[in-house]
Amino acid sequence: MFPGPASSLRFRPPWWAALLAAAGCAAGIALGNWQTDRAAQKRAAATAKPETLRGELLAQHTLFLQGRFHHGKPGYFVMQPLRGRDGRSVLVLRGWSAVAVVPRTPAGEVILQGMRRERPPRALEAGDARASSNVRLNITVGEFAAWSGLALEPYVIEQGSALVVMQPPAPPDGLLRDWPQPDVGAEKHESYALQWYSLAALSLILFFALNIKFEKRER
Repeated sequence: MFPGPASSLRFRPPWWAALLAAAGCAAGIALGNWQTDRAAQKRAAATAKPETLRGELLAQHTLFLQGRFHHGKPGYFVMQPLRGRDGRSVLVLRGWSAVAVVPRTPAGEVILQGMRRERPPRALEAGDARASSNVRLNITVGEFAAWSGLALEPYVIEQGSALVVMQPPAPPDGLLRDWPQPDVGAEKHESYALQWYSLAALSLILFFALNIKFEKRER
């Protein structure tokens, strides 16, 4: 009997296929790294920093963020600026209230402890929300500064405990302060990064799969 033809693998990809695979792999890795960096930046920006401030709360500039829920009950986040001795102010999230009523606010200097955040929390905007001069759905630090006429630091403070007042003692304000954790959106960037890394891997897999061929040769 005569021996049959033998088979061998041949890998001789055209130059343009190698170039295309290299470009796809490099682009996928570069874009994946960029999305990973964006996720890390957002997590770092959302990291709360403890702060202790001293100043005077300006009750006349109280603003309410509507559409905020506490254990399923609708209400408001109460915002007030705290003016320091240098004349600059910091926007403070005082707490949650079921009604848009200015809470009891001590006069004079107070010591306030809280967590520093990059921006005020935002609620989902759906349609036209009812708003008045001191009731909003969302607001930025810059918009609050324009509304109040105050010079504000570019961040906000979530008040974390009762105020410290020497004389007289601070009155109970009735506000709740179990703040929700902010949604920083890092998971979205991590998901995009995984897709780009997968594209880089797919470029290599297709490059080899489409250019490896079985070649029959006579013995």
